[in-house]
Formats: sequence, structure tokens, C-alpha cells
Amino acid sequence: MRNITVEILANKPVAEQDVEIVERKGVGHPDYICDAIMESISVALSQEYLKRFGDILHHNIDKGLLVAGQVERKFGGGRVIKPMELIIGDRATFRVGEKTIDVEGIAVKTAKTWFKDNLRFVDVENDIKCRVVLAPGSEELTDIFKRKGKLKGANDTSAAVGYAPFSSTEKVVYEVERFLNSEKVKDILPETGEDVKVMGLRKGRMLDLTIAMPLLSRYVKDLKDYFLSKKRIKGIINNFVRERFGSEFAKINVHYNTLDKKTQGLGGIYLSFLGTSAEDADSGQVGRGNRVNGVISLNRPMGTEAAAGKNPVSHVGKIYNILSHRMAKDIYDNVSGIKEVYVWLLSEIGMRIDKPHLASVQIILNRGIDERKAIKTARGIIEQGLSNIGKFCTELAQGKYPVC
Repeated sequence: MRNITVEILANKPVAEQDVEIVERKGVGHPDYICDAIMESISVALSQEYLKRFGDILHHNIDKGLLVAGQVERKFGGGRVIKPMELIIGDRATFRVGEKTIDVEGIAVKTAKTWFKDNLRFVDVENDIKCRVVLAPGSEELTDIFKRKGKLKGANDTSAAVGYAPFSSTEKVVYEVERFLNSEKVKDILPETGEDVKVMGLRKGRMLDLTIAMPLLSRYVKDLKDYFLSKKRIKGIINNFVRERFGSEFAKINVHYNTLDKKTQGLGGIYLSFLGTSAEDADSGQVGRGNRVNGVISLNRPMGTEAAAGKNPVSHVGKIYNILSHRMAKDIYDNVSGIKEVYVWLLSEIGMRIDKPHLASVQIILNRGIDERKAIKTARGIIEQGLSNIGKFCTELAQGKYPVC
């Protein structure tokens, strides 16, 4: 028997609270880069282990640091003075019997491929250096992978929480970044960099969006050109937000690159040579970016685990983080009359991952909804989700679910 509890809450949903704050860090943000690359390396290693040994071996690529480089920017161009450095850790399996795995080669190749696919102006041979500091894991944790059974034991005692649905504020913050980093926008506005950060503040039905996104120095001729581009970009953002979300808010204010000062020359504008602030302004670290559902929502409960790069078959910091959101969405989609739902999962180290120490569901219902029916359906969805966790882990190993 699984330890599952379901309770009905009388709380006010986040979307009905007076104040809501939501943030999203975009593809070019140093923290996002670390999360995305470490996760890509975990997926690549998982597939290599499966190919060569028929099983996913111990690894956790969840410690990473992107050290900012140094560039010189000028109107019309610039140059890299010192490359960025990506430090890749933490643990992996390098050998099984007499067979060795080129862990370092896989990690570096995967990282360079990610840069090539996501940051248009980063030269992977000259603008980024990779330092791999991975090492074999401890005997006790690697032993989990040798034990019999289709499902592994949890490698940690850890808690995670997921929720559904997204509020309107969460939707707009998420979609604005995705819009600004879309292929369509980069074709129309090639001068925009990938390091997009969106902060949303809702007060009642009034929404303030503060957006930071650099312009690429190679496309900007002078100060006048910068501010003309900025005006055009802000207009495009305004149109997108109002067309998609205008009916959901009484008023929407868009603020873009608010640190700019016309009188300060190059020091007063947000220019970038490579499209990411990691070129010289800001380092990045795994776990400081978006939660696994793509936003940082300060009104919501959040776990402390960074999911990116953790192994997909025993590390509950990854499995439960993503699964809790999936199960919350399933409950929201299949139980009529739900305003909001939270799913909490707590593991106990060594216990099978399909049998958490506790699975707890908290539901906020509309008035008049049959509570017993809602509780029964929610419990059934949790049971089903945990019963199918093996399939879910396989999908995690394939990179099916994003972590940032």
C-alpha cells in the first residue's frame, strides 16, 4: 500500500491573491545555460550507458558553473578577449569491468552542441572552454544501481512539490520569453540577444512586466540606432502581450531595459557581443534558474533540489520534481471544478521510487463540487502515476521533459 493523502483546502488560489510575482530566465541567461547543458549531458550519458550496457548507470551531472569571460564591445562589432569557461561536475560511471566510457568526451561534445544550437554568435571552439571535473561516485550510492529489480531505490531523502494550473501571470511571463527567443522574432529582430529575463508583478488585475534583453553590438550603428531599435522592440512586445493576454488584465505595463541612460554612452545601454551576459557580466550556476515547469513563481511552494543533470532512474530530486507537476496537471485536467491543486512527494533513501514515504495532494475546489469524488479521482491518478514511474523514468532519460 502506498501512503497517499488527499485533502481539500479552503485557501485562496494564487490567481485570486492581491499580489503575484513571477520570473523567467531565458535561453541565453547563464543560469539557464548551466541547467540546460547539464541536463543534456545526463541525457547523452544515459543513452550511451543504455546502448553499451543495457542499463542507466550511476551519474549525477548536477554541479555546474559557467564562469563569465571578457569581451570588448563597440558599435558595429567587438571581440572576445577571454573566453567563458564551463565547469562540468559532479559524478559519473567511467568503467564497467574492462570497458571504459569516454565520459569527458561525451560531456564536452554535448556542451558544445548545445551552444551551437542555441546561441547564434558563440564560436564553440574559441569563445567557450570546457573543464570536466567529473569523478566516480561513492560506493554506497553506486551500489543502488547494482541491486536487483526493475525500479531503483531512492538515492536521497528529499521532497518535491508540483502544482496546476498556471496562473495568467505565469503564462504571460513564460510566453513572452519564448516569443522573444523564437525563430520568428530572431528573423525579424536579429539584433536581439538570447539573454532574456522577464519579471512579472501583478497587483490585482494590473500587470507590470520588466524585461531585460540585450541588443547585439554587431547590429547597432550608434546610440541613436540603439534607441530606435529599442522603441521598435518594445512596440512588438506590447502588441504581443495585448493580443494574447489583454483580456486577462485590466492594464499591462511593459518596461524594457530600464537601466539604460542616453547620456552615458556605451556604458548606458545594454549591448552584448555574443548574446549572453556570461560573455563578461554574469556567471551562471545549476539550480539558480527556472523551476522544472519553466518559471520561478514566488507565491508557490518550491523544493530545494535542482533537477537538471541528476540521473533519471534513482535521483528523486529530478524524478519527483518533474513527476509532481505532471501528476498535478493530470488531476487538474481530470477532476472537474478544481481551482488549484498541489502534489507533494517525499522520498526515503533506499526505498523504491514508486513507493514514496508520502504522496500528498492538496486541492482547492469551486463551491458545490463533490469532495468525495474529487478525492477518489485524485488518489487514483497518484496511484497510476506511481505505478507507471518506470515508463516515466525512461522518458526522462530520453530528454522528453524539459527541466528549465
